[in-house]
Amino acid sequence: MTSFFFIFRVTLAWTIANTILAITVAQTLLHDRDSGGGLLLLVLGAAGLAAVTAFSHVRRVRLLTGEVNPGTLASRQRRQIEVPFEAGETFDIIDAAIRELPGAEQVDSARDSLQVRAKIRYLHPYRGGLLFQMTGHSGPSGNQVIVTVTPNGDAGSVTLICEPERWAWTDWFLLDAGANLENADAIGRAVARRVAERRRSEQAAAIQTATEKELTVAKLSLLHAQVEPHFLYNTLANAQLLTRSDPARADEMLGNLITYLRNSLPRTDDALATLGHELERVRAYLDILAIRMGPRLRLQVEVAAPLHGAPFPAMMLQTLVENAIKHGLEPKPGGGTVWIIARVHDGALTVTVADDGRGFSAEGGGTGIGLRNVRERLRLAYGSGAAFTIVSNYPCGVAATISVPYRAAGTALVEEKLHG
Repeated sequence: MTSFFFIFRVTLAWTIANTILAITVAQTLLHDRDSGGGLLLLVLGAAGLAAVTAFSHVRRVRLLTGEVNPGTLASRQRRQIEVPFEAGETFDIIDAAIRELPGAEQVDSARDSLQVRAKIRYLHPYRGGLLFQMTGHSGPSGNQVIVTVTPNGDAGSVTLICEPERWAWTDWFLLDAGANLENADAIGRAVARRVAERRRSEQAAAIQTATEKELTVAKLSLLHAQVEPHFLYNTLANAQLLTRSDPARADEMLGNLITYLRNSLPRTDDALATLGHELERVRAYLDILAIRMGPRLRLQVEVAAPLHGAPFPAMMLQTLVENAIKHGLEPKPGGGTVWIIARVHDGALTVTVADDGRGFSAEGGGTGIGLRNVRERLRLAYGSGAAFTIVSNYPCGVAATISVPYRAAGTALVEEKLHG
């Protein structure tokens, strides 16, 4: 029924217009009464041509959409599209979709005002036929697209208009064979495709980020595990030797080892540590070494009480102390002193472990796996937010410094990076 009324409306419009034209011509230009029959034939022919054109328009709209209603039959199409991105991103998506339309010739876009106007070359599906040339369906100049993006919180609301470049009253006579319907639907599909691509990219990025976090945690755990067995093996080996020569000292060493383990094992590999907790671990470690080195080992700690609760990477302080003793104090006759100094400067917590041992002239001087692990763990946990330096200490020995973002208490930056 909708198709019938549409064809009837177009045919009636052409019939009335041609009848008025024929009457005007007959009264002003022609004086032969016999010419009225010829004019009547012309009016009937124009009406028939209009009916065929309207029928073709209806069939093509049905072919495009599968349904015929006043909205799909109209030559002027309006769409309201909601895009789940902020207005600027929505504008970019719409602008790109319009530029990719077949026949797009001139696109004027203003990002500040969130508006796009474009001229689309008229691509009639049946252009070239005599029937459509006679009825003006080759098109005046083409179609146009007008888009306005309205910010809607974190989303963008798009008003899309696709219409012929001619007066609205001409829609009673001229049809576009569904060209603007095609343009409106094509832009809608393009926007939906680009939104879907953006969602897929975001999902892929989220999966990749989660995978990278899992790999980071696994690598941190592996690097952590490379440190603890090394110390445990050396301690148990020394205790085994002392059981033969000095059982009392062996018993004391095993007691200190229990204290060390009590401070170490209850925490998970990726758990948050504090500087105070690491100091307790180091003291237990040094108590074990003091049994073997005796007065050759001295310790000075300069860490203010408020800094004990500051987050600090687990096992790193012990690694620096172990390196200072192994490469600096043990090879030196008479031993020496280990200093542990903590300061806060420009939002960074710097912890320095210094010794007055043999320095870089000793075997390796801090190029072993322990310090490589420190650098790698800092990179994985903090990226460019942390630093590690190792320099000569005056007048002898080595000073190694770790600098990490300072947090007075609460969640550590490492945990924020690992658990998002």
